[in-house]
Amino acid sequence: MRTFLYLASALCVIGLAFWAYRENYETQSAISRSEELQGDIAEARTRLSMLRAEWAYLNRPDRLRDLAEINFPDLQLQPLDPQQFGKISQVRFPPIAAPEVVFNNPVDVSSLGPAADQAGAGE
Repeated sequence: MRTFLYLASALCVIGLAFWAYRENYETQSAISRSEELQGDIAEARTRLSMLRAEWAYLNRPDRLRDLAEINFPDLQLQPLDPQQFGKISQVRFPPIAAPEVVFNNPVDVSSLGPAADQAGAGE
């Protein structure tokens, strides 16, 4: 009996060691994948900040004004005036329709009579 317990204990220790070994490698793999993703995120943030700076540079008002003047014969771009915008009172909105209520299974309460009213009032 003692031999069986020693053998079972040894097999349990070997099984636990194998499980711990496998978990260690899965953990290391997850950590390396996490570090990879963190690097990708850092690269994306760097690229995004560069694109934002480039967008701000390309949308400078003086540059856009010069481009509009250069391309005026082709595009016929005009500066915006407040009179070009409409007023909210000029917009036609569709009428608001009341929702239609449909009763599929009406309940007839006319047969309850006054006795039901008095029973309900006493509660």
